[in-house]
Amino acid sequence: MGLDPGLRRLALGTLLAAYPGPVPPDWAVDLLADGLAGHTLFGTNIHDPAQVAATTAALRAGRPDVLIAIDEEGGDVTRLAHATGSPYPGNAALGAVDDVTLTRQVYAAIGAELAALGINLDLAPTVDVNTADENPVIGTRSFGADPARVAAHSAAAVAGLQSAGVAACAKHFPGHGATVADSHYELPTVDVPPAVLRERDLPPFAAVVDAGVRAVMTAHIRVPALTGDGPATFSRAVLVDLLRREYGFTGAVITDALEMKGAALAAGGVGPAAVRALAAGADLLCIGAKVDADLVAHVVEEIVAALADGRLDRARVEEAAGRAAELAAWTAAGGTAATTPDGLGYAAALRAVRVEGDVTGLTAPLVVQVHAASTIAEGRVPWGLGPHLAGAEVVRAVAGETDPDELRRLAGERPIVLVGRHLHRLPGARELVDALAATHPVTVVEMGWPGGWRPTGARAFVTTYGASHANGRAAAQVLGLAG
Repeated sequence: MGLDPGLRRLALGTLLAAYPGPVPPDWAVDLLADGLAGHTLFGTNIHDPAQVAATTAALRAGRPDVLIAIDEEGGDVTRLAHATGSPYPGNAALGAVDDVTLTRQVYAAIGAELAALGINLDLAPTVDVNTADENPVIGTRSFGADPARVAAHSAAAVAGLQSAGVAACAKHFPGHGATVADSHYELPTVDVPPAVLRERDLPPFAAVVDAGVRAVMTAHIRVPALTGDGPATFSRAVLVDLLRREYGFTGAVITDALEMKGAALAAGGVGPAAVRALAAGADLLCIGAKVDADLVAHVVEEIVAALADGRLDRARVEEAAGRAAELAAWTAAGGTAATTPDGLGYAAALRAVRVEGDVTGLTAPLVVQVHAASTIAEGRVPWGLGPHLAGAEVVRAVAGETDPDELRRLAGERPIVLVGRHLHRLPGARELVDALAATHPVTVVEMGWPGGWRPTGARAFVTTYGASHANGRAAAQVLGLAG
């Protein structure tokens, strides 16, 4: 026996799906005509601007008011520029510059680019306060470790994006910045009382609510005092009592991807996770990146079954679908076209570079790029100084595996520039720097979250606060190595 058409359409109206490849398959478009709220685009869906524009047009043929979402944060998390790296610095660099006008300009430029391609929902900005140097998933995606600074830049980012008619989605409520685990793989715990959250993690969310943010994304984190044993995504105390009643948010609550282990393992699968998120007060359910027609059907069936057996109240699901529709209607109004200054992102990245020590005299150095794995959020995006150098040799190294003697032999009499990401928490990286600095003038370029570590034997320590294409060019320019 088939599903009730009205209930199927209602359930579809709460879902953000996805699909593989650069061309939307028929099922992805057909589901939009059946009531699916929208799709999220990932790097695998994106080849070039013309193709993206054709994609969004094809999706709108299925449903004119479709939500087309993307994770375009600038900096280390980019989908549009996943093949080359973003031309904009990310939040950590913008926080280091600490010019809220610049932050608004950068996000307005990102918003204008998205709007021109037909994308109307940006799953950004990240407004988490990164208070844990060992945080494996936020780091340079954060504006910093100071709640007031993060709040000011978060509000500016939202204003910039939404000025272009692209809805902003502030994430990850109630704050992912104090975690030392990645919710893609497990359920992190932040075991602090609500008073600490209000002082440390929540000021940026208060600021974006005041700035009129259209959406807020949930965090798959456990805060025992509020969420018990489950994640915030499944907690009415977080999504309703805290976010809506205490902070006055009236827009759409969007879940982080339900395929992530922080949600799926806690619920027993994506389908049950969807039901629990809706019951807790979420409005728009991001299924994830690996989605096909069968998975969407499974989630819909689970929601309809929950409506039948009382796990879900129909009025709650109607409210959720209504908020998703309101979000789409807001984006249809469009924004104000703005002129983006030439080279805005590269100039901003240059302002963010910080130098400790002496970087003069780096003529034709050996550039050693230390391997660093990417998070799922970042994806495999090129990074480093290589594309920006003139007359410098670049070699790859693996901390803890590459023999320092081999690098010394390659360097000869040349100075060494060692480039890394999150070197303070990369096993073997400190030892590699110390070994090279014992015999060579070494300049360390940190393109991740710098933490508190500084190499004692290095000639200079350079911090870019990100690894985007713009950050790489800025570092090469400061070192006097740019082509």
